Amino acid sequence: MSLLTPEELALELTTLPGWEVRDGWLRKTYNTPGWSHTMLLANTIGYLAEAAWHHPDLSLGYAQVTVKLQTHKVRGLTALDTTLARKIDEVVLWKPGPDSPLEGFPKKWVSA
Repeated sequence: MSLLTPEELALELTTLPGWEVRDGWLRKTYNTPGWSHTMLLANTIGYLAEAAWHHPDLSLGYAQVTVKLQTHKVRGLTALDTTLARKIDEVVLWKPGPDSPLEGFPKKWVSA
């Protein structure tokens, strides 16, 4: 497992809106409508992480979840981290589109 070079990481960040590198971690904070959605979000991220067998650190607040990714084996950022970040965004920010027969949650939803 090789670490991403600074150039590779900068390129990845252009396709990961809202993600930042801080203190050696790839991180993003998601805002939620409240505690129950925070728990649903944390469980969704946990499910994705377990399926990927790559586990982030999570910090939970009443209406927010902060995700921190780092490849623990190499103590740095690798393609594992950017790939999981992309999948997390894809799943947790999804809402039905305007042409969908699904209505979608009627109030404020998870945002980044």
